[in-house]
Amino acid sequence: MHSVLTGLGLTSPVLAAPMAGGASTPALVIAAAKAGGLGFVAAGYKTPDLLAEQIGQVRAAGVLFGVNVFAPNPVPVDPALYRAYADLLRAEADRYGVEVGGGTPTEDDDHWHEKIDLLLTDPVPVVSFTFGLPDARTVAALRAAGTLVVQTVTSAEEARAAAELGVDLLAVQASAAGGHSGTLTPERVPPETPLPQLLGEVGAAVRLPLIGAGGIATPTAVGTALATGAAAVSVGTVLLRSDESGASTPHRDALADTRRRCTVITRAFTGRPARGLRNEFTDRYTAQAPLGYPALHHLTSPIRKAAAAKGDAERVNLWAGTGYHNATAEPATRILTGLTRRLWL
Repeated sequence: MHSVLTGLGLTSPVLAAPMAGGASTPALVIAAAKAGGLGFVAAGYKTPDLLAEQIGQVRAAGVLFGVNVFAPNPVPVDPALYRAYADLLRAEADRYGVEVGGGTPTEDDDHWHEKIDLLLTDPVPVVSFTFGLPDARTVAALRAAGTLVVQTVTSAEEARAAAELGVDLLAVQASAAGGHSGTLTPERVPPETPLPQLLGEVGAAVRLPLIGAGGIATPTAVGTALATGAAAVSVGTVLLRSDESGASTPHRDALADTRRRCTVITRAFTGRPARGLRNEFTDRYTAQAPLGYPALHHLTSPIRKAAAAKGDAERVNLWAGTGYHNATAEPATRILTGLTRRLWL
């Protein structure tokens, strides 16, 4: 591992990726630290009060941790396309007796300023950003507070832009990753560049330590990423069925369902490219969904929550990377330590 990471006290190069929407519980963050790595409290979609509460829970355990924040990079939705999509989804909403807003789209910044104020007032060891780039002043302020700053990138061009801001590390995310792509240009789906190649391209463009992410779900994949330029790796999907995961029951069950044989990239749920297991919702609406984040996220949220409560996996965003079939139902520490078992042979 790079000295930046060993200096934090990490003894394992396998980190737990932040998974917004409930999967990254405080217990999962704590388990990652106890495995010798690092977990992230996922700030996305949380109120500042809930974020502060979860930070407090992890801090009380006395472990190393980070916080992941969605940096504003809005994709305003076309109002006419938004209304048309809302009309299309009304039948899905009626299925559960919920409402979808078809009037004014909700365009917000996920409490950006309040969350940064919180992280500056009560600093944490590591802060990572995704979706967009923070401004240089924010990066400098966090670093001055003693926080290590990580930026998610999906290309060499994005890596250069992040390096210019003065961040400490880059999380290099390949398209095989589950959930949302961290691309800074969400109107375009990133090319399906294998992680080892992407690490090489980014490593040639910047002189910063790299964390490899995207599709890593086996000890072999961990070893390959470390051998091709990563100082550490970040895994997410492989933890979704862990004991500490906050993933919903239909999500967990779908990951274990051998009849589900592929993932797809879709913007049907949130208006931003994301990889998940194929289901009826992705089949019906991927081609229909307009660009528009966070408007579509807010639009489909009542349907997704109702479907999860009813155990209906066909209308839930089943975020999953390409290695989803390796996800197992066992303690997270066992999963994480198992991923390192070939590194010291």
